[in-house]
Amino acid sequence: MRQIGFDNEKYIQLQSEQIKERIDQFGRKLYLELGGKLFDDYHASRVLPGFRPDSKIKMLMSLKDQSEIVIAISAVDIEKNKVRSDIGITYEADVLRLVEAFCGVGLLVGSVVITRYARQYAVDVFRKKLEHRGIRVYLHYNIADYPRNIPHIVSEEGFGRNDYIETTRPLVIVTAPGPGSGKMAVCLSQLYHEHKRGVTAGYAKFETFPIWNLPLKHPVNRAYEAATADLNDINMIDPFHLEAYGKTAVNYNRDVEAFPILNDMFERIWGKSPYQSPTDMGVNMVGFCIDNEEVCKKACEDEIICRYYKAVCDKLVGRVDESTVLKIENIMRGLEIDTSLRTVVAAATNKAEQTCGPAAALQLCDGTIVTGKSSDLLGAASAMLLNALKYLAGIPDDTLLISPAVLEPIANLKTGCFGNRNPRLHMDETLIALAICAATDETAAKAYAQLPNLKGAEMHSTVILSHVDDNTTKKLGVRLTCEPVYRTAKSPLDKASSGVVQ
Repeated sequence: MRQIGFDNEKYIQLQSEQIKERIDQFGRKLYLELGGKLFDDYHASRVLPGFRPDSKIKMLMSLKDQSEIVIAISAVDIEKNKVRSDIGITYEADVLRLVEAFCGVGLLVGSVVITRYARQYAVDVFRKKLEHRGIRVYLHYNIADYPRNIPHIVSEEGFGRNDYIETTRPLVIVTAPGPGSGKMAVCLSQLYHEHKRGVTAGYAKFETFPIWNLPLKHPVNRAYEAATADLNDINMIDPFHLEAYGKTAVNYNRDVEAFPILNDMFERIWGKSPYQSPTDMGVNMVGFCIDNEEVCKKACEDEIICRYYKAVCDKLVGRVDESTVLKIENIMRGLEIDTSLRTVVAAATNKAEQTCGPAAALQLCDGTIVTGKSSDLLGAASAMLLNALKYLAGIPDDTLLISPAVLEPIANLKTGCFGNRNPRLHMDETLIALAICAATDETAAKAYAQLPNLKGAEMHSTVILSHVDDNTTKKLGVRLTCEPVYRTAKSPLDKASSGVVQ
């Protein structure tokens, strides 16, 4: 059973109360920039055990009669077909997913705003797709010298060129599929237009990390740095907060660097800025809801190690450069942790050495570790998966859940009809075969029924798994790390012994 270190109900209550106070502070109209993931904040749930991935949605549900949602997406990201790495879909597809998800829980999606619009063809196609679904679309344009030329930005040639987004509720939540979508610029543009219309409106930020009232080097804040290592985000003491109040608060470099510019904009729009520091702009009660710091500290160390493995694998395929890896290594050194703390690493490595081939290990939620090796018909991850299901169902280890008579035709189909060089079944193919067997075999059915119990398990592979296997682990709720090694036909890792499951 996973230990809990965070009071989720307290968080929802405190966060809701703080947002209501901000609405009242600004004359009953607040634009709230909401960073991070709304429905699936898995980073927060990993580093703060007890934080639920949908906590932000639960909090917003308590304010749903007062709120509406505006989703921002950058035209540049649409044109580049940018993908959310955590769930493997484009930003464009994620906007449609978010609209359906918000509406599905009863939240009002007021509109979608496309930022940095420059009449791109792909953007116009997406715009029409949204409009055909009855979704209002607004356009915001590139502004020359943004964010430096403040007199130009806060003028009719700057924010004034943008469409004014029609809103009807006192709380307008501006969110996006990911970073760089232009959420803050949307909020500031709206403040400009509201002011022109004689409406007193305010702005605040809702970001979970870094946590302003935890120490700079606290593992929770260091885990955030590891998660954003490729973005060059750096946690730092907020110098404006220290000067204004004589108190230490943690923020990150981009907000600290941007604050003088933002403050100048606020003064031009409002006449006077209500904020003395970037920390003042935030609404974040997370730090008050940690009730077991040791549990959270251990979870953060695990997360940083997993981020390290992801970085070294991403470096191998060219997604990140050496500086990203070095940054996470420095974080690990500062916390005096290394990869040996991830238990499944040693288990997978030992299995690979014993079998002279690729191997995988899975640590279940009760602490049990199950391993798998590569065979003629199954990849190591698939073998490990079947072994885990057998353990959970209380099925003897030497029992064959799927007969070679079922596996071999699938392997032949892959190599014969589909032209694949590798006959071994991926995890999803293995599960399909198991599901078919479960229809007529009671033992296979018992194993298949255990799939939900894999959620929350930890997994390590001694080779980089395919995109298919990577996606399957995500769908199962399993956290995967891999050694930065490719399996190739000429690799000594291909010298695995035969056998369906070991």
